[in-house]
Amino acid sequence: MREARSTPTRPDAQRNRERILAVALAELTRAADTPVSVIARRAGVGQGTFYRNFPNREALVLEVYRYEMQQVADTAAQLLADRPADRALREWMDRLARYAMAKAGLGAALRAATSGHGSLAQVGHGPVTEAIALLLAANEAAGTIRPGVTPDDFLLAIAGLWQLDPHSAWQPRAARLFDLVTAGLRAGAPGAG
Repeated sequence: MREARSTPTRPDAQRNRERILAVALAELTRAADTPVSVIARRAGVGQGTFYRNFPNREALVLEVYRYEMQQVADTAAQLLADRPADRALREWMDRLARYAMAKAGLGAALRAATSGHGSLAQVGHGPVTEAIALLLAANEAAGTIRPGVTPDDFLLAIAGLWQLDPHSAWQPRAARLFDLVTAGLRAGAPGAG
């Protein structure tokens, strides 16, 4: 049996896809019910091009979410490359909060896209969970957090972030939440003085 060879995406097709994703992110963040025809028109592509890239609205919404979550996840390694582990973790939490508050409008579109299809855990959370695991492992190795903290523990600890109103003065509340979480992570750390 012959192996199927994947055809590389043409540069113009890749640009169209990227433009659709960028426009979709902006439009869906602004209004969760933005029609795909509006997204296609603002991206400068026809309906055919849109549907070649995304067979339906749900596929588009989920791809926007995956892409955005990957961007958030990628910052973990970047921060660890030039900061101490504890500072990298705290800065990553701040970036996660900025992302969550800026993209709050995308939440309604995600709920609509995934209703009846289970949780979002399978869609985009993998990279974020891996980023959290990377940050926690670096901190555990540095002795800046208690041993044995899992990504699930961490996500439960910061869950209050998603209760904040993005249209309020959320920054001080998020900072207090993260200060509490950070203090809890440090309690029992081998390197704590």
